[in-house]
Amino acid sequence: MEKIQCICRMRELFKALSDLEADLIANYQVTLNEAMALCSIGQETVTASVIVERTGMTPSHASKVLRSIEAKELVIRSLGEQDKRQMYFVLSEKGRNCLEDIKRKGVRVPDLLVPLFSEGEEA
Repeated sequence: MEKIQCICRMRELFKALSDLEADLIANYQVTLNEAMALCSIGQETVTASVIVERTGMTPSHASKVLRSIEAKELVIRSLGEQDKRQMYFVLSEKGRNCLEDIKRKGVRVPDLLVPLFSEGEEA
């Protein structure tokens, strides 16, 4: 693929992800990164490093996202029992409801991304 075509395709991909995020914000009041963090926590109690691993965010970016969803009261932060420096995160009731709403109602997937989501689905 010619280099400029690659950049143009990446621009289209970035625009599609921006559209997906706009839908999340409009319908659920969470950004794409916040939704990914909620999904990576799910029903578990996890450390920030687990969220970093599951989302691919850098530790500093994950920290900002965690502060944001904590401010929105979507997660509860607690100290580790053995190591007080270790922080654990669990979804609050509000966070569980938000994640369930997203799962139940879904998001509008931009056309460019549809093939990524349809692979492996059962009819």
